[in-house]
Amino acid sequence: MPITADFHLHSSFSGDSDTPMEKMILRGIDLGLEQMCFTEHNDFDYPVDDSHPAGFWEVNPDAYLYDLLKLREKYADKITLLFGVELGLQPHLSKRNAAFAKAHDYDFIIGSSHLCNGKDPYYASFYEERTQEDAYREYFESILENLKAFSNFDVYGHLDYVVRYGPQKDEGYSYELYREIFDKIITKLIDMEKGIEVNTGGLAKGMRDVHPCSGILKRYRELGGEIVTVGSDAHVPEQIAHAFDRAGEILKDCGFRYYAVYEKRQPVFHKL
Repeated sequence: MPITADFHLHSSFSGDSDTPMEKMILRGIDLGLEQMCFTEHNDFDYPVDDSHPAGFWEVNPDAYLYDLLKLREKYADKITLLFGVELGLQPHLSKRNAAFAKAHDYDFIIGSSHLCNGKDPYYASFYEERTQEDAYREYFESILENLKAFSNFDVYGHLDYVVRYGPQKDEGYSYELYREIFDKIITKLIDMEKGIEVNTGGLAKGMRDVHPCSGILKRYRELGGEIVTVGSDAHVPEQIAHAFDRAGEILKDCGFRYYAVYEKRQPVFHKL
């Protein structure tokens, strides 16, 4: 396995995982990983309902860091453990997210879009009374708005996350169909000196390609982008480092020769 660092992981400190952090770490060690970065969810202002009470998507960073530091010391001779967070971005949350990001010394921050104009693409209601293409386009346009409003992150996570949940998922989907908006996003990321996460979580859910799709990754490289991290988006041990061999081949096919890991918010490059 040429990629030995998983930089998108969730444990029971995220609302949608019940897995103890130590159990995730032990699985990573068994797989031969050299580094694991936990990126627990923090999505402010998520709509409250019966299954998502207030604060469901908000991590307690002090409790999270306390446990991570204990486990970092316990397994120091076996694996390097990093302190990350996955911030849910929306323009109106920029000041709140900025304060959150500055409150702790994170090694790595993923900026992600779990909500699009206050709506979650996970639910069928996001796609009702319009075409899938229109729904996807709204989601991608919202990413550009996030980039204009917020910059304190290192990579943008699962850039085309919406295609996991559309009526036809990734059927008929491609970079070319949304070229105009994707090129604006990619150019903005490069201008901001931000990277893109290669997320294999969709492959575990039956998708045909990684997030973002190979077309986006190739275009990012063509335009001069160099920073890519790799993460499984695992919430259970069985998903850790899922399809990393395939991710490595996709990256090389798209023109990349290195992937990045982060420590203290600085990228370090490793050969694929």
